[in-house]
Amino acid sequence: MDTLEDRGAAATARAIFAGLCASLVGIGLARFAYTPLIPPMIDAHWFAAGDVIYLGAANLVGYLVGALLGRPLARRFGARPALRAMMMAASAAFFACAFPLSVGWFFGWRLVSGIAGGIIMVLAASTVLPHVPAQRKGMASGAIFLGIGLGIAASGTVVPLLLDMGMRATWLGLGILSLLLSFASWPCWPHAAHTHVPVGEPDAARQSAVRFELNLLYTQYALMAVGLVPMMVFLVDYVARGLGWGTQTAALFWVVYGVGAIAGPMAYGALSDRVGPALTSHLVIWLQIAAIAGMMYVTDHLLLVAVTLVIGSFPPGIVPVTLGRVHGILDGDAHAQNVVWSKATTVFALFQALAGYAYSYLFAHSGSHRLLMGIGAGALAIALLADGVKKALAKPADALV
Repeated sequence: MDTLEDRGAAATARAIFAGLCASLVGIGLARFAYTPLIPPMIDAHWFAAGDVIYLGAANLVGYLVGALLGRPLARRFGARPALRAMMMAASAAFFACAFPLSVGWFFGWRLVSGIAGGIIMVLAASTVLPHVPAQRKGMASGAIFLGIGLGIAASGTVVPLLLDMGMRATWLGLGILSLLLSFASWPCWPHAAHTHVPVGEPDAARQSAVRFELNLLYTQYALMAVGLVPMMVFLVDYVARGLGWGTQTAALFWVVYGVGAIAGPMAYGALSDRVGPALTSHLVIWLQIAAIAGMMYVTDHLLLVAVTLVIGSFPPGIVPVTLGRVHGILDGDAHAQNVVWSKATTVFALFQALAGYAYSYLFAHSGSHRLLMGIGAGALAIALLADGVKKALAKPADALV
């Protein structure tokens, strides 16, 4: 006979499953499945090469728009209906993209998929985590964002298999997969939990300390976005042309990157539960800088595979860690946590999009992959320096409290 505790655990597991499906559909597949489709779309003469790259940017623009719309949409219609609708919208975009009627048509649907992803990123975790015990939130948020890693892995494995059936069949196959995941998660979404809004104003010193912590978090999250873009965008090209190892070897490295992306959210989330999200963030940034340095200067195949695994863990892995930092700074205030997470997602989306265009411009003029990697590592190093500034100011701030 099921106990109340067992039923609660099952409901929590279903909610986490729904969050995982949402991140897989709205971000993992909607964004990352496009990367391996770029060369076949050009070869199939669906669009000119320049248009295909331009269409890829539509998802990033949409993601930024979605990050801004997430909370207003949830206030108007509720988080659960909004999340269901966005998963259906992302699925519809796959079906629509199977028919390349025009550049405008394709851009519009890629924009829709990006908007859906941004809204899902803002709402999924904040809908699920209030139903998770405090000591398991890191692991749970890692499981939710595991969907991003699964999408990256699928882009290097499932998509090439679908391409054997043709370009249109690939888009339709992705649409069917997304639709199945949407239906599977449909009954699993929990009802929105009551968000506590504290009564009364905290003292001025506490407000100042919280503002400082949040500004530091926004700055570091923006720098992480700048730091992860070079490998996320140029890894395949670096292995294929920069190292001269060819496209087949480069494709294998992208699969390894995807394996790292699967491992990252759960591993970082578990570490966050053990040592705290702030220390976890500090440690993984150091690890990424070391990995990027290895990518720049190591030429041994086996070592580069290990480095690629670590680099792949970072883009999806840092998400639950940063969310954990938000919850730690605003402990017990679910309303403020949701507001800040929405802002953090918007900051990340903005700087990721800006960095993508900036790196593309620099690469077009320099042709140097290592220059881009160096800039990315530099951005992460500045994020670490920001931690040093925090420590230097900690004692004066503590004296005021």
